[in-house]
Amino acid sequence: MSRASRKVTVTDHALVRFLERAGGLDVEGLRAHLALSLEAATQAANAIGGGSEVKICVDGLAYVLRPDRSAPDGCFVLATVTPEAMRHGKGG
Repeated sequence: MSRASRKVTVTDHALVRFLERAGGLDVEGLRAHLALSLEAATQAANAIGGGSEVKICVDGLAYVLRPDRSAPDGCFVLATVTPEAMRHGKGG
């Protein structure tokens, strides 16, 4: 493969770090905002016997949270965010 035909792939992690460091994106601020937004739903899941995966659909997005095994009971980790249509098997 010649140098002219080589392709570059940018990972999601590298893209986020670029946006944070070169673009001024407040990643930690967004992380805190997202966690706060999902807090009420995770509390409701715990109240009805959570402990397993929690799916929250809001504004066309499906948030999948899983129990955080390294934290105290009742804590969740946001595992993924997908378009809600993908959650229903309608593509994305």
